[in-house]
Amino acid sequence: MKIATIGTGFIVDSFLSAVEKIDDVQCVAMYSRKRETAKPLAEKYHINTIYTDLKEMLKDPAIEFIYVASPNSLHYEHTRLALEHDKHVICEKPFTSTVEEMEKLMALAKEKQLMLFEAITTIHMPNYQLIRENIHKLGPIKLIQCNYSQYSSRYNALLAGETPNVFNPKFSGGALVDINIYNLHFVMNLFGTPDSIRYTANKHPNGIDTSGVLVLKYPDFIAECVGAKDTQSFNFAIIQGEKGYIHVKNGANPCESIILHTEDTEVTLNNQTTTNRLYYELLAFNEMFKNRDFNRCYELLDYSHSVIRMLVEARKDAGIVFEADL
Repeated sequence: MKIATIGTGFIVDSFLSAVEKIDDVQCVAMYSRKRETAKPLAEKYHINTIYTDLKEMLKDPAIEFIYVASPNSLHYEHTRLALEHDKHVICEKPFTSTVEEMEKLMALAKEKQLMLFEAITTIHMPNYQLIRENIHKLGPIKLIQCNYSQYSSRYNALLAGETPNVFNPKFSGGALVDINIYNLHFVMNLFGTPDSIRYTANKHPNGIDTSGVLVLKYPDFIAECVGAKDTQSFNFAIIQGEKGYIHVKNGANPCESIILHTEDTEVTLNNQTTTNRLYYELLAFNEMFKNRDFNRCYELLDYSHSVIRMLVEARKDAGIVFEADL
């Protein structure tokens, strides 16, 4: 798997670190509007080619996959361009700003028989699979609680009157799509699409959500998902059943370890060998690519579509409008 990257943020650093850990995966090029922005990462990970013209990079026959880690509002355009140039794509979460954008990308990928993945770490974690294997021990599920709160390094700039991309409706930012999406995936990958979803948010005067609470209603239980970029918290995920509960240490994103409580017993489970969360999703993507497992790829794509539908419904429920909606 020969990959080129779009973006130079901290998530690309983590991605390139994961690339180094997998023998048959290699990053062969980077794209940045300014060469000097990409140069530190290129040097750190021994990447010889930096492009400042995206279309020139997409013409490079040595590149098989494009990893899209640009601002949220550019995910659609960059992914579409990559697919049109016959490149497979790994796109950072959230996949797109709107359902319509997502559906156009899905149709294009399937038409051209290209792989298209959403880079959502949670559902590929070994410890997340442990939850799936042990959840039956809890009996009927009644409540799920998730909290993923991380004070953003850009929040002070917002308070000072600036509008960083992550807090800008023009760039499809906000706490729901940037951080609470991990909680949404955590719940939906286990239990499917809820009957209803509501979102109550703390909003900045510019209309973006800085924190908020999702409530997902299923036929027999309720899930509450808290996500914040304006405060910090003890992060966790808890699945409560009539016969016990599962506590996910440090929340849905890292799935650091799983503590299974049933009757009077407590068992800690952990199958993860690295703290780099992107390693496990990249391992899964590479395996599907090697096996040309388009069926599994498109199953995941259909699942991501269901999450985007719920994400957009929740965002609109809170009255959060992106430029992409207009």
